[in-house]
Amino acid sequence: MIVVTGAAGFIGSCLISRLNADFFNYIIAVDDFSILGKLPNLQNKKIRQKVERTQFFEWLNQNYKHVECIFHIGARTDTTEFDTKIFEELNVNYSKKIWNAAIEYQIPVIYASSAATYGLGENGYEDDETKIQTLKPLNPYGDSKNEFDIWALQQKKKPFFWAGLKFFNVYGPNEYHKSRMASVIFHTFNQINNSGKSKLFKSHNPEFKDGEQLRDFIYVKDVVEVCMFLLNHRKNSGIYNLGTGKARTFLDLAKNVFKSLDKPENIEFIETPIDIRDKYQYFTEAKMQKLINIGYKKPFHSLEDGISDYVNNYLKKTIYY
Repeated sequence: MIVVTGAAGFIGSCLISRLNADFFNYIIAVDDFSILGKLPNLQNKKIRQKVERTQFFEWLNQNYKHVECIFHIGARTDTTEFDTKIFEELNVNYSKKIWNAAIEYQIPVIYASSAATYGLGENGYEDDETKIQTLKPLNPYGDSKNEFDIWALQQKKKPFFWAGLKFFNVYGPNEYHKSRMASVIFHTFNQINNSGKSKLFKSHNPEFKDGEQLRDFIYVKDVVEVCMFLLNHRKNSGIYNLGTGKARTFLDLAKNVFKSLDKPENIEFIETPIDIRDKYQYFTEAKMQKLINIGYKKPFHSLEDGISDYVNNYLKKTIYY
């Protein structure tokens, strides 16, 4: 059996689809299944059992002998949430319990960290574990992810294999439920369909022109390929970046959505909301050499190819992966 927490969410559900493609059908899906908007993500997936998040450790105590790996993808990911108690409970303490259970039962664990840990990038974007304590996240979400990374590295006892993945800007199918936290590609697609134009944030940084803010956008299909690699690799434990290694502008993004929809470009620049303006990242780019050095060789989708696949094969048809 393979456990996936956050199973009904965006990345977790895509991971289950990818596991199914390799005939991993004994999936234990862990989540808060009371959130109905996420449930379509699990339709047509081969799942052995759904386990409520609050009941998972009781389930694990009874079934650990059959568990091959835990993918801990579940987390509170809202970067606009400022109740630190929520993050402490769901992102830190819950993750510690999974870590300790993985040690006790000798189960490998692969968990979701985040590029939000890098903050404004003052210390770069290299997944050097000696620098993690110096990072300065911009919000409680990033703080919680960094706090767990630091805690994991400090532990004398560790699972026999573990990996923390610092997801950069992930986009792709199965994010229909994410509302404000959905990717810019998802919002751009809807804006163009509804109004014929795209709205991008103005730059409030003199070093960047409007629309030329840069992010490392990674297609979710590449994210789950890395997860599959680590499932089979099971050595070289550590914390790894997971982006493409190539920053692209929001203008590039918008133009490619227009192209995929075969519609003329019509881009409007709007003020960045006050509540995120002073904590807005103008540049992110994953350093990917560490993952490559342990043997990962698959190429990542270009922004052009990823957007084309996402728009034409999923968004236009409201299809799930």
